[in-house]
Amino acid sequence: MTHIDSKNTSGLNRRDFVKGSAMAAGGIMLSGLAWDASAMTLQKPKELKLALVGCGGRGSGAVVQALIADPNVKLVAMADAFRDRLDACYSNITKDDVDGKGSLKAKIDVPEKNKFVGFEGYKSAIDLADVVILATPPGFRPYHLEYAIKQSKHIFCEKPLATDAVGIRKVLGLLEESKQKNLNIVVGLQRHYESSYREIMKRVHGGEIGDVTSGQVYWNSAGVWVRERQPDMTEMQYQMRNWYYFNWLCGDHIVEQHIHNIDVMNWAKQGYPVKAQGMGGRQVRTGKEFGEIFDHHYVEYTYEDGAIMNSQCRHIKGCMDKVTEEIVGTKGRADGSGNIVDLKGNIIYKHRGKDDPNPYEQEHVELFASIRKGGVINDLENGAKATMTAIMGRMATYSGRELTWEEAINSEVNLFPDRLAWDANPKSMPDKNGFYTIAVPGVTQVI
Repeated sequence: MTHIDSKNTSGLNRRDFVKGSAMAAGGIMLSGLAWDASAMTLQKPKELKLALVGCGGRGSGAVVQALIADPNVKLVAMADAFRDRLDACYSNITKDDVDGKGSLKAKIDVPEKNKFVGFEGYKSAIDLADVVILATPPGFRPYHLEYAIKQSKHIFCEKPLATDAVGIRKVLGLLEESKQKNLNIVVGLQRHYESSYREIMKRVHGGEIGDVTSGQVYWNSAGVWVRERQPDMTEMQYQMRNWYYFNWLCGDHIVEQHIHNIDVMNWAKQGYPVKAQGMGGRQVRTGKEFGEIFDHHYVEYTYEDGAIMNSQCRHIKGCMDKVTEEIVGTKGRADGSGNIVDLKGNIIYKHRGKDDPNPYEQEHVELFASIRKGGVINDLENGAKATMTAIMGRMATYSGRELTWEEAINSEVNLFPDRLAWDANPKSMPDKNGFYTIAVPGVTQVI
């Protein structure tokens, strides 16, 4: 087993944000000199071939954003475990008007032979591309990242990057190779590409709220979709269709969604928690259709300097909805709305709140701009450690234990199935009444 020292994984390397792809052209005075006009002819940029792996809602959105981000990108391959998901995505993106962006048909060239279905289709799609979008359920992400990096592809991958510590160690093990190959890897933690958050963090890191001592982060909402079991489904098909409710695929909503808010606090602290303890359960969404995940989590994370992050997420209808962050310092507070106030509530900074680029689009704009100019954006390390922070929170709520970063990241609990096939059984199986085993704090073992 490879042990990862918590002291070496708790520090954040500040990322260099790509400022954009525009270049200022200066005038050239050529008094008395002969010059060749052909040397000044602009060449059309190379067409970059794009592959989409994972054709669900997020993949469908991401591929549209990628196609409009750069004028010389063409979608050449698609892959999904399910044929109907691939077909629905293809139908949507080849409409005459896609999400008010007009037609994208000229940028899509995916013949039937380049549509790949099944668990292994991702390899064939990745092989055909320069840039890949990885948007399957996150349990597959470590394996898809591994193949794409081995094949030296630039990557946009959705968060989170794994659902257990075994997967995170695999992703972190790919970091050095991705750096050696100068690969651009953008992770879909889009707040890092959002103007208001960038402005806030610039001021937080500049000391405008003093030393960061605590923070509150929230993803409290009514929850997401449920897909009913059909009579002809195998257990693998059912869990894949209803992936949000199974930990090997989703990681629970603290990992799949709340990672965004947790990541913001890590960004503010420029590091990762060294321990976590918390509580959670399954109070309202107790039906068999909700698989094995909790409907609420609360986690207290502690950073190396003693700062605390209070994290809460909930998926229960009829309750207060709140999705934001508040960062507290010795001189003031900053929040996810783009505001900074002093300790008396006086406004220090308020973001303009308009005319900002869409961060979901900006991720792709900066990815392709970096590829074009030979730069490198590599979000892999922070994406993996942000994911691990959320996984550690789930481990704390499921077990009821206080866990250190080192204990959590070196856990040998592997959620992924031993075999991927439609007739194979995942590790979590229903009882005779269709119910799954639910974690019991004080009983469930997570390391």
